[in-house]
Amino acid sequence: MIYDLVYKTVFTRLDPELIHDLAMGVIEYSAKVPLLRDVVRQAVGRRPSIPVPSENQGGPFARPVPGVLGLAAGVDKEGRAIEGLDMLGFGFVEVGTFTARPQPGNDRPRMWRYPRTRAIRNRMGFNNSGADAAAARLRALRSTRRGRSIVVGANIGKTKVTPLTEAVADYEYSAAQVARWVDYLVVNVSSPNTPGLRSLQAVETLRPILLAVRAAADRAARRHVPLLVKISPDLSDQDVDAVADLVLDLGLDGVVATNTTIDHDLGEGGLSGAPLLPRSLEVVRRLRNRLGEWPTIIGVGGISSILDAELMLDAGADLLQAYTAFIYNGPAWPGRLNRALSRVRRRP
Repeated sequence: MIYDLVYKTVFTRLDPELIHDLAMGVIEYSAKVPLLRDVVRQAVGRRPSIPVPSENQGGPFARPVPGVLGLAAGVDKEGRAIEGLDMLGFGFVEVGTFTARPQPGNDRPRMWRYPRTRAIRNRMGFNNSGADAAAARLRALRSTRRGRSIVVGANIGKTKVTPLTEAVADYEYSAAQVARWVDYLVVNVSSPNTPGLRSLQAVETLRPILLAVRAAADRAARRHVPLLVKISPDLSDQDVDAVADLVLDLGLDGVVATNTTIDHDLGEGGLSGAPLLPRSLEVVRRLRNRLGEWPTIIGVGGISSILDAELMLDAGADLLQAYTAFIYNGPAWPGRLNRALSRVRRRP
């Protein structure tokens, strides 16, 4: 109730990107104060008693995941607030999107809220300080015991100025920089905010990217780094099937479904939040039917409640992610949902 009041009276009157940056700063620095960190963890971020099992027990990753709900890429674009987001109760944290070279993103304004529909539109454009800087921050995180305890994924995309013909090398460089420090990697070819990027979802262009990224990541980390591909909700059913077939053909570790949609009339950029749920469920269900039991599916898009989460798990997702609902529901929401989800029957 307190968060709702502050959101309605303060946050809605200020620029969404400004509020986002301020909130991330508060989360980042709160986690650096031991007593405050412990109080917040106990108050809102308590972990479920039963984690998602590790790979050798049928789970998605090499080690157990503390909660089924994780944070989607796009919230912590630089990987600065991982400890704080873990403190709030997310089971895992996906950071980025990182690009091979630093870039400022698109011109402002580039983020808009739609409270009536619980949605957010953005045309950020992968603003980040580049893969080298991201690797340095992730390396520093992993240098501490607490930092090593957090399940972290890295989302990588193409630098805007890199020609599509050089996309393979661009993704390969980012993967090599960050792979050693993460639990899994996601190749993002589905953001609508980088010109031409979505064309890389076509299997003939996606295949060499995935092969190069997997080889570079495993070589840099000296271990197998689980690799997933993030796809758009705007793909046709036929193209969803084609991506699933490619995942099976390459022995890829899984799919993140889905990114934002351009199926709206609100202006430039991708829409996230509640309006995506029906199509995201369709894509996840179609992927699971096509993939069978093994490859991991991370379901994301429109999850706002325990019912939404149950529907996504029933559709075939192994793990879940959220972004927009975290903004609307506040800092206590991820921990609360994860504790509830620990009692939900997962896909056999």
